[in-house]
Amino acid sequence: MSRSAVSRLELAMHGAFVLIVAGALIRLFSIDSPLCNRVLVLSALLSGGYALTVWGGERLGRWQPVLIAAIAVVWLLMATTLPTSYAAVYAWLAIPLACLLLRALPPKPAIVAVGILTVLLVIAVFRQSGSFELFLPPVAAILTTVALYAGQQRDTSIRQQLIDDLAATRDQLAVQQHEAGALAERARLAREIHDTLTQELAGSRMLLQAADRDWDSDPAKARQRMRDVAGTLGQNVVQARRMIADLTPAELEDGSLQAALTELCRREERYGAEVVLEVKGEPRPIVPELETALLRTAQGALANVRDHAAADRIHVVLDWRDTSVQLEVRDNGSGLNPGTGVDRGYGLPGLRERLRGLGGTLTLNSTPGRGTALTAVVPVG
Repeated sequence: MSRSAVSRLELAMHGAFVLIVAGALIRLFSIDSPLCNRVLVLSALLSGGYALTVWGGERLGRWQPVLIAAIAVVWLLMATTLPTSYAAVYAWLAIPLACLLLRALPPKPAIVAVGILTVLLVIAVFRQSGSFELFLPPVAAILTTVALYAGQQRDTSIRQQLIDDLAATRDQLAVQQHEAGALAERARLAREIHDTLTQELAGSRMLLQAADRDWDSDPAKARQRMRDVAGTLGQNVVQARRMIADLTPAELEDGSLQAALTELCRREERYGAEVVLEVKGEPRPIVPELETALLRTAQGALANVRDHAAADRIHVVLDWRDTSVQLEVRDNGSGLNPGTGVDRGYGLPGLRERLRGLGGTLTLNSTPGRGTALTAVVPVG
């Protein structure tokens, strides 16, 4: 049952209380009974105590059971001292009083209190009339009301438990999502650092070593290498700042993917290999995430060729297709032997994970002594 159903039942019991008291008073005043003043005072005490208990609720604290006991005493006094015709009317007040007990007291004490109330009702009515016919209907109504009220409270408790469990599960899921997000962000940053700063710093180190070798024999060439390193380090600073701000790669900020690849291939030639960029198809705008993924793939592939392949020619192909973009980096280097741990570290696994997150794929084909081809394909549109 819903909370609104319980509230409607309580309102019905409160309305029944008011109607019973008001009906009895109207009947007494209509016949000008000498009991009017007495009944009026007792009814006022009973109604005031009932209203205070209903609206005060748990705010009454330890006085709540005391007030309920006082209400029960007043009701019992009315049920036992009034004439039978009037006492029978007030006997029906046992039903809203039973609901009051169920609402105000814990379950077990409430059941005991309702049982005592029922026994008192039986004794009061039987002493007045000496007949079972008058108290049987109120007793049956009390038992029915108690069963209905208790069932609704049980359903409400079960529903509240389910709500609490759902809230706890939601909080736990939020924590797990936060942890998963933190791990994913850590992996993303690791890929970004590997694909940018680490590779560029490794390349700068190679240029510095080459400049050191050429310092005496070819000072002009050594100085040019030093200037290249200075320019690369300047770009590394920009990349680091962009990474911190989580913005688009610096190479893509002011130009297209093709322009960024052209600049990347030009810079790669400083390491000795010939790098050729070929563009197929009609270039078109794509989302920044795809541009970043393809650029990082090209950077990673060129860094691997530089570090491991000993190639003197590299061919980079950017192929714009109807529903995808393909980037291929081929070299004429030493190739890879079967069983080589190419998926160790952050290199290829990081690139593959980045492309997989965008629905793309990364394949590597290599033959010892005949070069390597790395191909990335991502869907667009």
